[in-house]
Amino acid sequence: MRGVELIERWRLRLKVLAFLMILIAGTPAPGFGQWIHYPAAGVPRKAGGSPDLAAPTPRLPDGKPDFSGIWHTAVINQCDPKTGLFCGQEIGGSPLALNIGRDLPGGLPFQPWAAELVKRRFSKDDPHVRCLPDNPPRTWGMPHLTKAIHTPRLLVLLYEVNAMYRQIFIDGRPLPKDSNPSWNGYSSALWEGDTLVIRTAGFRDDLWIDMAGDPMTSAATMTERLRRPNYGTLEIEITIDDPKAYKRPWSVAMKQEIMPDTELIDEICLENEKSWQHMQTSDPAK
Repeated sequence: MRGVELIERWRLRLKVLAFLMILIAGTPAPGFGQWIHYPAAGVPRKAGGSPDLAAPTPRLPDGKPDFSGIWHTAVINQCDPKTGLFCGQEIGGSPLALNIGRDLPGGLPFQPWAAELVKRRFSKDDPHVRCLPDNPPRTWGMPHLTKAIHTPRLLVLLYEVNAMYRQIFIDGRPLPKDSNPSWNGYSSALWEGDTLVIRTAGFRDDLWIDMAGDPMTSAATMTERLRRPNYGTLEIEITIDDPKAYKRPWSVAMKQEIMPDTELIDEICLENEKSWQHMQTSDPAK
């Protein structure tokens, strides 16, 4: 479970940094009692007590898969000795958080204006760097935990960073036709067997979907297909249909791994944030 170890190390570094900041400020340090190693109820376990990630998929009262749990991307950036990238700075994010189209043959099918826009976007302009909300689909790949709370009629996603949330309605409602543009859009879902198919529209016109600055506009409809084949795995297929920014729809697949026996911790980006002021006008993710 190398991924779990990396994430716990990253979260521990955050807590140590917070502790040092408290010492510097000269204020009393609170206890680190945020349940990050607390045995959770309802987790299937092996004989030795460790979580059984291959256990059967949990089910809602209506028999559908229950996506509840705390999740993190299963594929994690690894050290590249050739370039030194991520060596000594292990974080929990997915490679797709850096460039969501990296595995697509030929890359993303940009409209010409969108390809030029990406060239002009730099790390210092990233909304995430500026402590603005992280919009889907990039939230699935960021180095932060996502807590899913699932009922038969509503799936709520709580994001660790900046205490953000997303609501996905499973009550048959249509997508709004004239919505106020938003970071998360508006999501309505239905079941196809054991797959939850989520359609989201009503986005803002200036979104980033990865650190490379790849855009998504108000013309976009995003479709996510969620499956939970066992207790420990969430499979996500993401399709972006944005005719304003791309010549055709395109899809990527991601996996999430459950993070048992832990909890979300406070991570407020604006608290003593100074990084963006020192960033260069070039983007190593490109």
